[in-house]
Amino acid sequence: MKRTLIILAVLIALFGAGAFTLAWSGIYNVAASTGHLAVTRWFLEFGMRNSVETHALGIEVPPLDDPSLFYRGLGHYQGGCAPCHGAPGEGRNPITRQMLPPPPYLANTIEHWSAAELFWIVKHGIKYAGMPAWVAQQRDDEVWAVVAFLQRLPEMEPEEYRRVSESQATSQIEGTPEERARLLAVAGSAGESLVACARCHGLRGAGGGEGGFPRLAGQSFEYLQHALESYAVGSRPSGIMQPVAAELSEAERRNIAEYYAGIEDAPYPPKPQVADRETLQQGAALVANGAPEQGVPACVTCHGPSAAVAPDPVYPSLVGQYAEYIALQLELWRSGKRGGGSYSEIMATIAEQLTDEQIRAVSLYYASLRPGEAPQAAAESLGERLDAPSVVPDDRN
Repeated sequence: MKRTLIILAVLIALFGAGAFTLAWSGIYNVAASTGHLAVTRWFLEFGMRNSVETHALGIEVPPLDDPSLFYRGLGHYQGGCAPCHGAPGEGRNPITRQMLPPPPYLANTIEHWSAAELFWIVKHGIKYAGMPAWVAQQRDDEVWAVVAFLQRLPEMEPEEYRRVSESQATSQIEGTPEERARLLAVAGSAGESLVACARCHGLRGAGGGEGGFPRLAGQSFEYLQHALESYAVGSRPSGIMQPVAAELSEAERRNIAEYYAGIEDAPYPPKPQVADRETLQQGAALVANGAPEQGVPACVTCHGPSAAVAPDPVYPSLVGQYAEYIALQLELWRSGKRGGGSYSEIMATIAEQLTDEQIRAVSLYYASLRPGEAPQAAAESLGERLDAPSVVPDDRN
């Protein structure tokens, strides 16, 4: 045994010395234009696949059938993934195709990976492959959104991809020449960035994507500017928003905030359909009165609507906001994954006291409100609205 170990040690030392000599000599060609030897390519792919499979063990896959997840994943894929990995009916960037290894065309390869494996790859990236890790490692919800979209990708024909990518808030990404000219005139150098914002939030800031993208129109300038600044420095973690905001100058962030804050005529999303009276009544009570026994103040104090006291403009207005978005933010506060303001500690403390049922109730109730409706008056009219043929009117007014 001792002799065997000595021989093995000598072989390892010789192999190491040979590898060092090869690297030192510079004989091995590292040019991307030459490609790998077949055995090298096989070894790297073999090691990568087994590494992913091993590290993905034990990852619990959540339900991925929520349409808002799909649209959030789509919004990021268009700007952050498609240039390298392509999309149905859209070729990959010629420059990225010359990388070594070249980024795969995902529509043809996704089916070879499980949802858990895709999650691990998107979150952690791949060494030596140019595949970056997710910017905000704590935002698993965003990573799962990308996975939800990727799982639909192989079955999508070019026509369907074009249709879903142009629907909801992702419509009119480029805008008409007149609209682009107006954006440039209003926002200066931020005009092109505003067109990029429209990919998810719409040119008029109406949001969309089945609640995947929040409504920005009518939010205060102070809130929007502060949100962009928080994304830019990473104090509000987001692998989707942080790369976008970080590329903007201070003046561009200010101009974008001014643009969306000044829009007053953007349509509201359809009011959510709520099947039970108790949910909206519970939401109305929490918004108007809070839950003192849980240490939860009235939501109306900071987030409106209130005819008595104007909330601090740094707080977002939640009236008419998508229920899916409100619920997600409260869940992020509760889990300690949401930051971005002097009020972070306050909101985290409040959200920790809320149950899943209460989060759902508040989110649906705020989504059902419209400007001019005081929460107490709206609460008193719940009976009439819930007894109507359409539980909550499906309109935009």
